Amino acid sequence: MKTIIIIPAYNEQETIKKVVNNIYEQYNDVDVAVINDGSTDNTLNEAKCNKKVIIIDLPCNLGIGGAMQTGYLYAYRNNYEIAIQVDADGQHDISYIKQMRNIIEHGQSNMVIGSRFIENTGYKQTFARMLGIKINSMIIKVLTKRRIYDITSGFRAVDRDIIKCFAKDYPYDYPEPATNMQMIIKGKNIKEIPVKMYNRTAGVSSISPLKSVKYMLKVTLSLFLMKIKKDV
Repeated sequence: MKTIIIIPAYNEQETIKKVVNNIYEQYNDVDVAVINDGSTDNTLNEAKCNKKVIIIDLPCNLGIGGAMQTGYLYAYRNNYEIAIQVDADGQHDISYIKQMRNIIEHGQSNMVIGSRFIENTGYKQTFARMLGIKINSMIIKVLTKRRIYDITSGFRAVDRDIIKCFAKDYPYDYPEPATNMQMIIKGKNIKEIPVKMYNRTAGVSSISPLKSVKYMLKVTLSLFLMKIKKDV
């Protein structure tokens, strides 16, 4: 199935080249699209390390939601059947891409999430972020009867139907929890698989401890509003 790897990148000059090269070294039957989200460093030039890479250079920073929707829109318009999100910071182990593709290709799921928490993989997370993840995971379970353990994972593969959904509508802020719940409400089949992820070795995370608290509150509110909207 025609597959594209979407990499949203903002100021990831130290890691983006390695991520792109690693993907092409392991997979010769996928396309890679780097969405340069208004980076102010040398991310754009570093992303051009491979002549095959697709570069979408946004004129300003749209945030993760805007960057990813750009990627999904490109995937939809160019008839890709599978789209896989991979972070530009090198935290995702791309060896799992094969398993994620196989699950979708065999019709076992519409979305596959690479999960750090469905099993103990030893991944270290700050207390504030882990608390927010657990609380909102339980909220999704209460509201939908479905449990997603790693609601913030950006390592996800989706099929053509979900590509179409995300190309039309994708949250601007902290999109993973909201889109997970949206797809459950739409009746899509979501599967989590245990994956190992690496801690960031370069750059700075956009989510500080204070932002983690704001994130938890904002996502909690959006999940309840989403459920209310569905029931009205």
